[in-house]
Amino acid sequence: MTFPKIYGLIGYPLKQSFSPAMHNAAFKALNIDAEYKLFPLEESEIGNFFKKLQSQHIFGLNVTAPYKEKVMPFLNKISDEAKLIGAVNTIRVSGDNLEGFNTDGEGFLRHLTKDLGFDPEGKRIAIIGAGGAAKAVSVYLSKSKPQAINIFDVDTGKVAALFDNLRAGFKGVYIKLAVSIIDLNIEDCDLLVNATPVGMKETDPCLVDEKFVHKDLLVYDLVYNPPETKLLKMAKGKGTKTSNGLGMLLYQGAEAFEIWTGKSAPAEVMRRALEEAMHK
Repeated sequence: MTFPKIYGLIGYPLKQSFSPAMHNAAFKALNIDAEYKLFPLEESEIGNFFKKLQSQHIFGLNVTAPYKEKVMPFLNKISDEAKLIGAVNTIRVSGDNLEGFNTDGEGFLRHLTKDLGFDPEGKRIAIIGAGGAAKAVSVYLSKSKPQAINIFDVDTGKVAALFDNLRAGFKGVYIKLAVSIIDLNIEDCDLLVNATPVGMKETDPCLVDEKFVHKDLLVYDLVYNPPETKLLKMAKGKGTKTSNGLGMLLYQGAEAFEIWTGKSAPAEVMRRALEEAMHK
């Protein structure tokens, strides 16, 4: 008896994820006998989960907050890209071999440049957040030769480590460790990225005062559900160009699909599935 291959997403919480819609549509389009599931895990459950991967017929995983760094000790091999970023969002399972990758940065940059037409070279950028997604975004933006990147996170230890990593790896880019959101100097920036989960809940505040947002700024919120956070609503109201993280989700997912299957991802099928999921 053959079983479908299982792929899935680990993190906590996961109820707002659109990843199953995207990947299951891709499997169906290419006639791959596989299913993508959600695996909401408490941190204490992660170790036992990895021990049982083979018995559950799991062949690949995505990783989301808050575990992009915490899964790394369970892996046999980590790509150079993921090592540079310091976080893993994709795992390929081959028997006992677990290999970690990071497709977040590539997915973000592809959406930013291809779909939104924003070239980071020579630009001034503000980033809120220093977690796994922020690491990937900041590394890829640094690779693109911006004029400056200002970063803030309430977790001072986490943001200091990211600051040190970027400053050591990208000496041609001015990196500033901001002590507050005001200190990000958003009013002088070309791009603002919210790389925190703030905005997912109705009760979440808007992180940025509207007086710092201007019409020449692109405001990019990695949150995609809800499709318009308080930050994006405020920015749109000021006549500012905005984007949620759905495009980043699409492109990082397409790259993960190719890592797992070795087949070209049906990106337009995946895009339509995401758009349908968003409008349900």
